[in-house]
Amino acid sequence: MPLTRSISKAFAVAGLSLVLIACGATSSQPRPPRPSGASEIGQASYYADRYQGQLTANGERYDRRSLTAAHKRLAFDTRVRVTNLDNGRSVVVRINDRGPFVRGRIIDLSRAAFSEIAQTRLGIVDVRVDVLD
Repeated sequence: MPLTRSISKAFAVAGLSLVLIACGATSSQPRPPRPSGASEIGQASYYADRYQGQLTANGERYDRRSLTAAHKRLAFDTRVRVTNLDNGRSVVVRINDRGPFVRGRIIDLSRAAFSEIAQTRLGIVDVRVDVLD
């Protein structure tokens, strides 16, 4: 019985190692850049204050006072203009995180960025996201 457990553990460790290696290999490959001028329409939300200081997907610490955002697919450091479709106000942000993972939402803004285009009490606004570079 102990030998069976040891073999099972060895296979589990080997399997997990392969998964981690595969994930590392795919995430280190650059994503194809989105062309300047590409745009999409959807909803924007903003990070809750509880995320202040936590690591973002690119390794930076989240700072609610910076003009940054999370996007599911755009390359890190891509600059985008986010325009509130209700009032026309816009802000330029830099992508440094992944998300949001809520249906209909296309970008998660820092608190400062969201405040540039809408009152934070709204929580979610309809936006257009235009890739600048």
